[in-house]
Order: sequence, then C-alpha cells, then structure tokens
Amino acid sequence: MAQSRRHLIQGALAASAALLAGPADWVPAALAAEPVTGGTLVIAGALSLRHFNGAIQSGSATAIPGTQLFASPLRFDANWQPQPYLARSYEVAPDGLSVTLHLVDNAMFHDGKPVTSADVAFTIDIIKANHPFTTMLAPVTHVATPDAHTVIIHLSHPHPALILAMSPALMPILPKHAYGDGQPIQTHPANLHPIGSGPFRFVEYQPNDHWTLERSDTFFLKDEPKLNRIVCRMINDPSVVMLGVDRGEFGMVPMMTSSRDIMRAEKVPTATVASRGYEGIGAITWLAFNTQRKPFDDKRVRQAICFAADREAILKRLMSGKADPATGPIVSASPFYEPAVELYKPDLDRANSLLDAAGHKRGSDDTRFSLVIDAPPGNPEQSRNVAEFLRAQLRKIGIAVEVRLAPDFPTWAQRISNFDFDLTMDNVWNWGDPVIGVHRTYLSSNIRKGVIWSNTQGYENPEVDQLLAKAAVELDLEKRKALYSKFQKIVVDDAPIFYIDQVPYRTLFRTGLAGLPESIWGPFSPYDAFGWEKLPT
Repeated sequence: MAQSRRHLIQGALAASAALLAGPADWVPAALAAEPVTGGTLVIAGALSLRHFNGAIQSGSATAIPGTQLFASPLRFDANWQPQPYLARSYEVAPDGLSVTLHLVDNAMFHDGKPVTSADVAFTIDIIKANHPFTTMLAPVTHVATPDAHTVIIHLSHPHPALILAMSPALMPILPKHAYGDGQPIQTHPANLHPIGSGPFRFVEYQPNDHWTLERSDTFFLKDEPKLNRIVCRMINDPSVVMLGVDRGEFGMVPMMTSSRDIMRAEKVPTATVASRGYEGIGAITWLAFNTQRKPFDDKRVRQAICFAADREAILKRLMSGKADPATGPIVSASPFYEPAVELYKPDLDRANSLLDAAGHKRGSDDTRFSLVIDAPPGNPEQSRNVAEFLRAQLRKIGIAVEVRLAPDFPTWAQRISNFDFDLTMDNVWNWGDPVIGVHRTYLSSNIRKGVIWSNTQGYENPEVDQLLAKAAVELDLEKRKALYSKFQKIVVDDAPIFYIDQVPYRTLFRTGLAGLPESIWGPFSPYDAFGWEKLPT
C-alpha cells in the first residue's frame, strides 16, 4: 500500500537531515494551494538535451523531464529530510555497511510491468559503471534482492552520501526488461523513448524544439499526478522566453540566472518568481587556476589574484545584487558550510607584496606577466562579463589578461579537461552531499585528463585527500562537519579556485499554478502534486 509522500521515513540518517530544517514560508500562498486535476503545464528555457536517461548523465536538461518519467527510491523535502517514494522505508545497518530498502508493492512501469528489487539492483549497477559522479556509488560492492520488494545495498565502507544519492535526479530506476537486452547503455534506444515508473509517461521528443509527457494512469501514489500533460519548449533566447511569459504562453521557466531577466520577471503581474528550491543543486561560479602550469603552481600567485579580484563589486555591478557570495567550495545552504575562511577582501597592497615575494617583478611596461582567462559560451553574466571585469582588476597589480571566449561548449570542455588553460571561469554544482559534487574537484585521485568537471585544476594536497576520505565514511554529523570545516579552510587558503557567487537560480511560475514542488531539488523534483489552482480557460 502506497504511503503519503509527506510521511517521514524512519532511518538512521533522518536525524542528521533534520538539522537542516528551516522555515518553509518562502512558498507563495497561491502556489501552496491544493491543485485540481487536469490541464497542461508548458515549460520554457534553454533545456536542449541529448537523451532522458539520468542514470548515465547529469544536468538540468535531463533532470527536469527525467524526474517526471522515472521514480527513485527516495525523495527529499524542503528541509532536506528524506521521504518515501519507491521505497516506503529503509534501514541503515548499525555498522553502516548496508542499507535495506523496502519497496512499495504497487509501483508499475509505464508499459504495465511491475517495479521490483531486480530493477533497483540493475539500475545501481548501471549508475556505478556509467555515471560521471564516480564517488556517488563507489563504495557499493553488490546489491542483494532477497525478494521482489527488498533491496540490500552492501558497501565496502560506511557511505553517508548514499541516502541523498537516492534522489530522483540521481537514481532514476530503469526497467531491467527494457535496458537489460545487451545493447550499450550509452546508445540504447530507450534513452530517447524512455519507460519509467514516474508520474508522467513519455509521448514525443523533437530535438532542439520540444518534448511532451502525459499523465501516467499507473502511477503508484493515489490521486496523482494532477497535471494531464507537460510540454517543454526549448528556447535559447531569453528575450523570446520573456515575451512568451508576458503573453501567458508559459506556466514555468526554471533555472533563470540573468539578473536582468530576473528583475524583469519580478515585474510581471501574472507571475511569481521563487528563489528557493536550488539548495540541493548548490551551484557556484568560480575562477579556477591550472595549478600544474607556472606561475599558477605557486600559492602566492593564486592568492595575489584572489586579493586583487573584487567579489563584492562583481556581485553588485554585474549581477545587480541578485547573487549571494560564494566563499568556499560548499554553498551556504549546506550543513557543512564553513563561513570562517579567508574571504580575500580586495587588498592590492597585499596582492603586490605576494607577487614580489614570488619573484614576479614589474617590467618596464609595468607588467609582471600575462595570462589567459577562458570563458565558456552562454550566460555571459556568469562567465564572460566576470572575466572582462577581472581583466581590469588584475591590470592594477601588473598582470595582463586576455579573455578567450570559446565558440561552443565542446571547445571549452576540451581545453579545460586537457589542462590547456591558465585560468577559466566555470559553474560547478555541489549536488547536495559533498561526496557527490564537491570531492570530485579536489581529490588528487580525480585528476583525469579529458574528463570535464573532474579535478581539472590539477590540485594536489595530501591533507585534503585524507580529510575527504575520512568525511566520506563518517556517519556522525558533527564529526563530519568538523572534517569539512578543516577541508574548506585549507582549500580556500591554497586557492586553486577563487569563489565568486552562488548562482542566483530562480523559477518563474505563472499565476494560477499551485502545489509548488517543495524540495531542495526544486525543478529537479517530481511534479506529481503540481498543477493548476483552477483549470485555465
């Protein structure tokens, strides 16, 4: 029998999640209302995707439809607390070496076949072997399935990140009968014609144009989903999106980041703009150094550049005060955030002194050395504009800067992942638990040529490696927080990265929508309880 998704799961880690609880009064009254059944939600944005299989790739374009198509073992509320989903309950073994899931007995895939423990075990194996987040399921040794509705995940060591890793965007349960036919998972036809057990079933996909989902009549939660249909229109031009908002064409615009677009959206009388719901994503804009290339292999040079950069001016002038500062590798919404780090407030005297001490004297043209800042394409407010601003700031300390804008994402990714850069702008996500989204940037074992969003800084510090290894297996929340606190202080001092802002993601909702997805994952949440307060005419 399916339980209410608002009923708290009893588990060993629920108490630690509760420490993150905070007020949920950010939900506008209309959006918190109970929606009626029926209607269509039209989503708009730059959400072009390669395929729908979130078990083998990450990203917003896949996560938004993927979390509607596929159910996961657990889901999370706005206070970071785990909730039942495909798993009605779970237990963590006292030694932390196994997690047992008890699945609901009425979940069906969209083709009518039941969801069983075999599908969960199959999916975990697929994710472990193929997902870019290699740390997410690395400790999983094997998955036992003693019966059709019991899953026992065995671990080589305690893995506190596993509970959060069972979220919809990270562990979409695939049907073994569809994917287990021997075809390569990366090119499997089902990636583009998905069969899931989520609230909506796949209808059609027109690349770079739109995808359409319809209400699943076999969804295992009673009286849900509310919407009949979801349509996503893939539009790369924000001005076209905003024109459609003004005309009432779109019900939802997720992942808005431009301060100009946000301020315009806030003035639309027929819309509401929500700032919460991205805590799990935890996106940071930063300036990364290639620490394997001179002179950036010298911490003093990196620190000097950090002291010359003016974070507050960037937030105020370039982002109109819409973004919060990022001061380290973990976002402020996380329980593991450490505020007491070096903030690198502008100090040109200190920057000049550090460069002098590092042996970089000013030449006859007042220049110490030159460098190139790479900027990925798209979202100039979070990349190119910041790089241009830094060019003027670094000129003050005798560093000549060239800004190199990549013509497309593959070009930028190839340069950065092959260490063919000096400094680069980047946008990287925490993904809820540091083991999932933070460790990958700083572990020396993750310096992997050709792999973007690994340790592309080439950063190595044995003490950091040891701290992250301990934090990855520590089940006691306070001890884990202490380990991450020390990690953050060391990394910020080492300065392989200058942290700039926490990306100001916003979601625009059209007036008349109700049942906002209340989750740390925001738009990466199932929309089963989301719909219209009354059906649009």
